[in-house]
Amino acid sequence: MAISVLLVDDHELIRQGLRRAFERDGDFEVVGEAGTLADARRLLALTRPDVVILDIRLPDGNGLEAARKLRAERDELGIVVLTMYAGDEQLFEALEAGASAFVPKNSPSEDVVAAARHAASSPRAFTASDLAEAMKRRMSPTGPQLSPREKEVLGLLADGLGVAQISRQLYISESTTKTHISKLYEKLGAGNRAQALMTALRLGLLKRDEPQV
Repeated sequence: MAISVLLVDDHELIRQGLRRAFERDGDFEVVGEAGTLADARRLLALTRPDVVILDIRLPDGNGLEAARKLRAERDELGIVVLTMYAGDEQLFEALEAGASAFVPKNSPSEDVVAAARHAASSPRAFTASDLAEAMKRRMSPTGPQLSPREKEVLGLLADGLGVAQISRQLYISESTTKTHISKLYEKLGAGNRAQALMTALRLGLLKRDEPQV
């Protein structure tokens, strides 16, 4: 029998893309779509899906809180958390909420399908593509090792400068600046600037009197 899936995301284009990805795979059937937690609750009761694909940020609530409640109510439900902000903090919150999988929205749709397949077969076993590295970052007493240039870029990000301003300040191309920022985010397990600065501050990579944005 096909694995039944409910899609919960407030962006219709994302739902459409995911639906097509699941329909291309003969093992799945999308039994409903919801743009809010209220609609998701109604459809969960009506369709009783094997797996729910759940966005973190929804108009009427937090997907992680919803995941926690769903796990308490339905132990056998596969829960795939989908997010635009895929930092370590969100990953571990998804793990603690009882999610089956954690997938960034910038991942290929095939990754979401693979996560749903895992969630259907092992709903209580958590998986995420960056889980091993995230665990290393959490366990490391010294924190990530930044290059001198990455430290410069981090300081300028903390000052509120954008890509173009940092490029001019360091006499490097915007493409190179973006590469440094991307590597910083990866090392810090951050999905955006705010998360990167908060993590850097917590790890002592920034002084507390440096401006934050």
